[in-house]
Amino acid sequence: MKKYYSLAKPGLVYGNLIPLIGGFALASRGITGAVDWPVLAAALVGLALVMASACVFNNYIDRGIDAAMARTKERPLVTGAVSARAALVFGSVLGAAGFAMLYIGVNAIAGDVAAAGFLAYIFLYSAAKRATVHGSLVGSLAGAVPPVVGYAAAAGRLDPAAGILFLIMVFWQMPHFLSIAIYRAGDYAAAGIPVYPVARGMQKTKALIVAYAAAFAVVAPSPYFIGAAGPIYGIIAAVLGIVWLVLAVRLYFARDGEEQQARLLFFASLAVMVLLFAAIAIGP
Repeated sequence: MKKYYSLAKPGLVYGNLIPLIGGFALASRGITGAVDWPVLAAALVGLALVMASACVFNNYIDRGIDAAMARTKERPLVTGAVSARAALVFGSVLGAAGFAMLYIGVNAIAGDVAAAGFLAYIFLYSAAKRATVHGSLVGSLAGAVPPVVGYAAAAGRLDPAAGILFLIMVFWQMPHFLSIAIYRAGDYAAAGIPVYPVARGMQKTKALIVAYAAAFAVVAPSPYFIGAAGPIYGIIAAVLGIVWLVLAVRLYFARDGEEQQARLLFFASLAVMVLLFAAIAIGP
């Protein structure tokens, strides 16, 4: 069972439930005035299953690439511990259960947003990362849906606040992904994946990280400025944005130890995401 569990990339799934909770809390506080706990539970379980399904299908699609990369060559589909057919069945069952939970237990808008992210991740991202340096950007669009699903689950609609949550996640994910690409550049080059450091060089990659970190620093406090979140959130978001931008600038000017600085930025990105959405969830 452990081999099937690993196919679903549980770390990625669990991490993305934090933004969902933040989006749900934001809409609950500002629109409905109360948290609907059964709907939140259904949204969490439903999206977790949908994301797990997407990850299983991604493992199936990427099994050839994974065999060429040191960090992924022991994945179950590469070693043969799980057959391709079994993975497809497993992913299909997870997806069917997840979408049923979202459409029946939550609402159609949340289900549609999750479906858009699911399809973008499996088809657009899987194709883009093999063909273009902008694969990470395509992946960030798919990965930005969890807080929007949470918001739609609570509000039953999409509005500018949901759009801002989407942008926050896109601008957060790009430095997160690009920092991984820097310290895993050798793996990606071996697999023939044209990530930015491999295709365009380290300095251009670091400049792009700074640009996205700056965009994040601008957009992250926006829920406060449109009245969707309180001043405490606004302060926390501003501080997190500044700190993360400083780390990105440090990486840009680093001439030695770039991989170490990129790892630091990666781990900082995890802390930024958790703290930001915790601030949204806790409010005011």
